[in-house]
Amino acid sequence: MEPIPQQALSDSHPPVLEEVARLAGLPEVRAAFGRFRAQESQFAQWQMEATRVAAPPFGEAARGLWLAERFRELGLLDVQVDEVGNVFGIRPGHGSRYVALSAHIDTVFPAATPLHIRQQGSRLYGPGVADNGAGIAAMLAVASALARARIAHSLPFLFIGNVGEEGEGDLRGMRHVFATPRWRDAIAYSVIVDGAGTDTVVAEALGSRRFEVIVRGPGGHSWSDFGAPNPIIALARAIEVLSQTPVPASPKTTFNVGVIRGGTSVNSIPESASMRVDLRSTSMAEIDRLERMLRLGLEQAVALENRAAAQHENRRPPQPPSRMLQSEVLEIGNRPAGELAADARLLKVIRAVDAQLGNNAQVQRASTDANIPLSLGREAIAIGGGGSGGGAHTLQEWFDCDGRGLGLRRILLTLLALSGVGE
Repeated sequence: MEPIPQQALSDSHPPVLEEVARLAGLPEVRAAFGRFRAQESQFAQWQMEATRVAAPPFGEAARGLWLAERFRELGLLDVQVDEVGNVFGIRPGHGSRYVALSAHIDTVFPAATPLHIRQQGSRLYGPGVADNGAGIAAMLAVASALARARIAHSLPFLFIGNVGEEGEGDLRGMRHVFATPRWRDAIAYSVIVDGAGTDTVVAEALGSRRFEVIVRGPGGHSWSDFGAPNPIIALARAIEVLSQTPVPASPKTTFNVGVIRGGTSVNSIPESASMRVDLRSTSMAEIDRLERMLRLGLEQAVALENRAAAQHENRRPPQPPSRMLQSEVLEIGNRPAGELAADARLLKVIRAVDAQLGNNAQVQRASTDANIPLSLGREAIAIGGGGSGGGAHTLQEWFDCDGRGLGLRRILLTLLALSGVGE
């Protein structure tokens, strides 16, 4: 994480700084800022309504329909839901390319999770209320402000509520957007709203690759079948190889074994065992290297366990080949890395907006929906929707509405600067 120095803010391209200042002074923009303050109760209501609709991974349809109805109420045109569940709405402009504002509508929580969403003072509580109820509410707030403002912006705005950002969703919603002929080359800039806050600009995409590693064997009794190859021991040996793999500090690279499963009882040799492995780096070459080491370590571990079993069986009647261990590596996630160029217009604009609003932000590297456009060389950032939040991915998640206005002003000014607004 690297802070944006105040000097960098002041060194932003002068015409961009001047344009943002001009936009901030327009009467209709100032009126929109005022409406952000006046309509906070409506934004909180939208946020609670959205998060009361379950949206587990691969089960976002009901929330998508709720969002599509809100888009229509706010006057967006060509509102539709695509085949994977992404929701689209357009505010027309005068250009052929779009400035996209998106927020993911899925959560990490299973379908049966109790959604007791409530408000106490300025705080909202409940699973998903900040991640990404805050992003959904911010997107609707900006659409609402534009619906009431007489602002003739040049490039049209494309509002997207996308699915599949969390966990094993593996960015499937945003992947689909940028694989669809209608949108692939039509989106000039992507502004992604994810969670709360105003103190970050995600302009660097953290790459990751995730695997389910499965080892299968004959199993057996711990006493009478002692010496049969053990899948858990093979996994343990593979983990040892991975744990000894050196990783560079720059580009920062990490690995993790997060889940291990297998076995039925303490006195049974398991028939199968599995683990889930997460590899991350700012360099796809480093991720490729770690994957090779993972596969090599697994191959060596299985071979070693099979040799040990074969040596043990030399003292017993011959056993069939089916008593050998077999392994399988399944890719369950692949998020590409990428980085916004230092001279990208989008980065100049968000820096100029932060300078105009007196907001101190940091350039951050993270895994978000921005991974997809950034990996394709497109201009994209992920920012928060204002306010503050905590307890993400837990039942104790919360969002504080105080400070939401700064986040909304930040988003609106960024969109208008990217689109272009006449005198």
